[in-house]
Amino acid sequence: MRKEIEQAITLLSQKDGKSLEEALELLQDTVFSFSMKVCGQREDAEDTMQEVLVKALPYLAKFESPRALLVWLYKVAKNRCLMSRRKSKFAPKRELSLDELMPDRLALAHLAQERPVNPETLAIRSQQARRLREAIQQLPPQYRIVLVLRDMEGLTDDEVGDITGLRPGTVRVRLHRARLFVRQTLARDGDHRRARHHALSTRTAKVAKNAERRPASCKAMFAQLSDYLDEQLDDSLCEKLEEHFAGCAPCEAFLASLESTIEQLRSMPAEELKPGVAAKIRKELLEQYPFPQLTK
Repeated sequence: MRKEIEQAITLLSQKDGKSLEEALELLQDTVFSFSMKVCGQREDAEDTMQEVLVKALPYLAKFESPRALLVWLYKVAKNRCLMSRRKSKFAPKRELSLDELMPDRLALAHLAQERPVNPETLAIRSQQARRLREAIQQLPPQYRIVLVLRDMEGLTDDEVGDITGLRPGTVRVRLHRARLFVRQTLARDGDHRRARHHALSTRTAKVAKNAERRPASCKAMFAQLSDYLDEQLDDSLCEKLEEHFAGCAPCEAFLASLESTIEQLRSMPAEELKPGVAAKIRKELLEQYPFPQLTK
C-alpha cells in the first residue's frame, strides 16, 4: 500500500478545503508518476492524470478504505494509459517465453567475467535511467503494467491482481519475465559497448564452454529466480538453488545481474509534474469538486 493513498484518505475525512487540496496533490503525484512510467510521454501522463482525477471527484468523499481508492485509481489510470499508448507507439502485444529471456552461453560467460554487482550501492545516473526507461517501454503492455505496479510503484502481488484482474500466479510469472526482459535489454546494450572495445578473452571462452554443458539445470533454475529474490520459496527449494549457484559461477553472476536490475527499477526516480502545471490543474479540479462547501 502506498503511504500517499493512506494520507489522502485521512485528509479527505477531515472535510475541509485545505485538506482536500492536500489530498488532491498527493493523488496528482501518484497518478502522474504511474502514468509516466507506463505511457513514457509527459503529455499522455498529464492527460491521464487529469482525466482520472476528474472521474474520481464525485466519489472521493465516499472512499473510506485506502485499498479501495488505490485499486480504483490505478485501474482507471491503467486503462487510460493503454488507450493513449495504442494511439502512438505501443509495444506489440505478445507473450514472452522463458527460453528467449535466458542468456546464451556467451552472455553467461561475460557475466561470469565481470565484477560482482552490489545492488545496495548501485546509483541511478541519468544515462542509466534513460536506458532503463527505454527498456521498460519496449516491454509488451501486459508485462509492463505488472512490472510498473509491482517493482516501481511498490504494490503487493494481491494489489496488482486486484488492479489487473490477474491471478497471483499469473502476476508472478509476468513479473519475472518482465524483469528478465529488462535485464536482457540492459545487458544487450552493455554487450554492444564492450564489443567495441575488446574481443572475447581466452578465459571468457573457457567459461562459455563450461556454461554450454549446464543448459538443463540452469534453465530449471531460471524460472524461480524472482521467487527466490522476493523470498517466496520454501527453505528446501532455496537450498537447492543456492547449491546450484555454488557450483555454477555464470548462474551466480546472472542472479546478481537480475537483482541489480530489480534494484534499479525500485530506485528509479519518479517523474514530477511541473509546479505551475500541477497548481493550475489542482485549481481546476477544486472548482469542479461536487461539494463546494468543502473548498471554502
